[in-house]
Amino acid sequence: MRTVTLAAIAASALSAGLGSPQSPPRILAAIFAHADDEVTVGPILARYARDGVKVYLITATDGAQGGANTSVPRGPELARVRDAEARCATEALGIQPPILLGFPDGALGNYVTNPAVLYSLTQRLSEELQRLHPDALITWGPDGGTGHPDHRLVSNIVTQLVRAGAPGVPERLFYASIPMEGFRALNPARGAPPLLIPQAKFFTVRVSFAAADAEAARRSMMCHRTQYSEDVVERVAAAMKQTWNGVLPLAPWFSTTAGTDVFASSQAPSK
Repeated sequence: MRTVTLAAIAASALSAGLGSPQSPPRILAAIFAHADDEVTVGPILARYARDGVKVYLITATDGAQGGANTSVPRGPELARVRDAEARCATEALGIQPPILLGFPDGALGNYVTNPAVLYSLTQRLSEELQRLHPDALITWGPDGGTGHPDHRLVSNIVTQLVRAGAPGVPERLFYASIPMEGFRALNPARGAPPLLIPQAKFFTVRVSFAAADAEAARRSMMCHRTQYSEDVVERVAAAMKQTWNGVLPLAPWFSTTAGTDVFASSQAPSK
């Protein structure tokens, strides 16, 4: 009987092109509305980058109307500062430089004033994803995380591109969310808006990360100085460390399956 050694198995795999150093790295694209939205998935962006995945962050708006923690006036000046903050954050996470699309902050759904903006954003996102050709996508769920209309619309457009089979767009789409503990850490007096947080049973993909990834995420959140005070960053980091406990949950997008009855769907999550 012939003995097969581990070395022989490895050599066979390499000869077949599996695990070859020349094989292209996998690509993950995180698509959000604002610079700082990536905070909610920061640890796993750092984890995948550390694993050798090429991680891209696409930000739809210029962030010119934000600034909860700054005296910088809203408008072009704040947009420039937030661009710099986004670059700082991606460096802290160890991912690729941000792709900043520069659409008007807070106005993605202003259909009466500018009906073309959603179509323009759809086209730009389609072009970027066709160029990157990612293997997986992360964005907000339909709730938009915080309920922000810009968040909801970015989620909607990304889902639209997946459903339409846009060139270069994978079906591996995952929705991020903010748990109640995150809302309480951000604003202890307010908490989350009603009926915003999805049920835990939908978060069937659980991605582990290391302490170093959580620390990278904390440093990246600290980059967004116009949005968060140092106290808020430390409070959020502590709350999420306890809540996530090294595992960040995501809700996968599911395509439809064959069936003959809307009341007998095999996709319905168990209660």
